[in-house]
Amino acid sequence: MPSSKFTSAVSRRSFMRLAGVAASMPILTEAHFAYAALQAAPATSAAPARRVRPAMPADAVLINANENPLGPCKAACEAIASIAHKGGRYDIDGETAKLTTTFAQQNGLKEDYIAVYAGSSEPLHFSVLAFTSPTRGFVTGDPSYEAGMRAAQIAKAKISKIPLKADYSHDVKAMVAADPNAGVIYICNPNNPTGTITSKADIVWALENKPKGSILLVDEAYIHLSDAESVVDMVAADKDLIILRTFSKIYGMAGIRCGFALGRPDLLAKLQPFGQNAMPITGSAAANVSLLEADLIPTRKKIIADTRNDTFAFLKANNYKFIPSQSNCFMIDTGRNGQQVIAAMRAKNVFIGRTWPIWPNTVRVSVGTPAEMAKFKTAFKEVMDAPPTTASVHDPLAGVAFPQLS
Repeated sequence: MPSSKFTSAVSRRSFMRLAGVAASMPILTEAHFAYAALQAAPATSAAPARRVRPAMPADAVLINANENPLGPCKAACEAIASIAHKGGRYDIDGETAKLTTTFAQQNGLKEDYIAVYAGSSEPLHFSVLAFTSPTRGFVTGDPSYEAGMRAAQIAKAKISKIPLKADYSHDVKAMVAADPNAGVIYICNPNNPTGTITSKADIVWALENKPKGSILLVDEAYIHLSDAESVVDMVAADKDLIILRTFSKIYGMAGIRCGFALGRPDLLAKLQPFGQNAMPITGSAAANVSLLEADLIPTRKKIIADTRNDTFAFLKANNYKFIPSQSNCFMIDTGRNGQQVIAAMRAKNVFIGRTWPIWPNTVRVSVGTPAEMAKFKTAFKEVMDAPPTTASVHDPLAGVAFPQLS
């Protein structure tokens, strides 16, 4: 429950208004965006983009949703199996409390600076709704992860999209200057879709120079895959930011769901009117033991990096233009309509990620297993060696229940 201080600041009327806003549009996830692209026919407002993957061929290469093909670690699988029989109770053994304690101890945070969610999509959505409005804008890099912009549309906030710098980092000075009335400045680090890094020094500069009353929303979903420095210490220092973390990436738990919002208690309290479901005990238990696996992060980071770098060597050898990444995804400039390349790859049973409006010829590719990336290489070279098609390609996100962004 919110603190008494927060309860007094939020009337029943405003609580119901905020809850109504939260319910007015679905919370969008990476899966939502990725799977919308798998629809064979245009969606309608009555039939929004599916949030579940349709049936796929058994041998399909699925490198379109930034998933981790390694899946949960052995300890996580064992934890799920051992606790599943207690699933008739919400959380009889305090699994979420154990997870909170473990993370707090590992990261030098007080436990009330941590809120546990089923993934990081909910706190991302709720943070934007809480801190933006028709008079408080939302500032993001371009390209970057789109979900925050969708939430900002619900809040009727001004959206400022700032192109990345030449090195593909966030242009924090331009972002801070973009809107003197910003409510949220969103920095995804490493960035999705480029997999590139914004330095801690730049993020701290943005924190120190942002508009008064705004917050930095720093999405660290991919932080463990890279050499980027976390800004968790800024949370411990009571700064005006919320950090998002997820177990969907390096921990391989996208289908199990667990994540965090990290911030001062007064900031996290502003998310509460939008809801916070009880965590599934399987997710909390699997996440807790994953944190306790000392070798998990370095081992998986190397496996994914080795596979990614092998793919980069192939791209270089064939003179394909790509953006060097430190994450489990990267972008390739195909020099032609990206949607047509995606469709051609799909015809070869290789499903790659989407394009962004600012770079319509550039496609995102997730890092799969070595065997999956071998199939990607073969299919991609065949597609690129063929003449570009002139056939029109349906925009898979056109007409879905959420508004489109240019």
